[in-house]
Amino acid sequence: MATAAAPSVQEQIPDDVASLATAQGLGLHRETFLPNRLGAWRMAGLFLFAILGLACFVLPGLMFVWFLARSPNLSRKQAAKRIHLFEEGLIVADGTGPLSAFRWDSMTVLQQITERYANGIHVGTTYLYTLLGQDGSAVKLTNFYADPERWGAAIQHGITRAQLPGVIIALEQGATLTFGDISMTMGGIATPRRGGAHWDEIEKIEVKDGTVFVAKAGKLLAWSNTPVAKIPNFFLFVSVVDRLRDGQRHPGN
Repeated sequence: MATAAAPSVQEQIPDDVASLATAQGLGLHRETFLPNRLGAWRMAGLFLFAILGLACFVLPGLMFVWFLARSPNLSRKQAAKRIHLFEEGLIVADGTGPLSAFRWDSMTVLQQITERYANGIHVGTTYLYTLLGQDGSAVKLTNFYADPERWGAAIQHGITRAQLPGVIIALEQGATLTFGDISMTMGGIATPRRGGAHWDEIEKIEVKDGTVFVAKAGKLLAWSNTPVAKIPNFFLFVSVVDRLRDGQRHPGN
């Protein structure tokens, strides 16, 4: 999909965004991500299809007109949308509605990254990040915004940095942590379908085609498989698993 360059920017953030960031204690502004704009060739193609559609088949033509009207190239509302990343969280501005603020230390994110193929040829990647706040608020971010591979990873890393120390302390105090249908303690890992396993029984944990596979010693097939899209705070999950497995391999470190 051809899109015009719409990189992150160090633009002056609006007063309402700055005020909300201060109120939420988000710290310094790091980066702002803008909407993807359609490239010139794609815009020309859509205009052509819209004209031909209206001339020959009204409904398809109207569909192309609607798509054009909602593109950041032509819609002020769409073009005004922003993702503002801060030291301790982020703010999503949809252009006209209320701002949504999330702190790394209290939010949850679900990620779904889908590679698309046509006749065996990779044609694109679809990104969907669902942000969940402690107050029940929810915002979905997609590759409507430029550089999803960058802002998506930044969100996951921010959450991991802020929450990992507290998670490790909770585990050391005997807590059981749950990531979707996977639960963990200092002693092992468990799922509703497979029951529990000690960390020293887990041979390998790997991610393949958007799924987390857990291999148990002595088992030919995967002991457990869970889609990444169903694991909250996936990077945090991976960091916790690595810490606990490493602790079993090197006790006392």
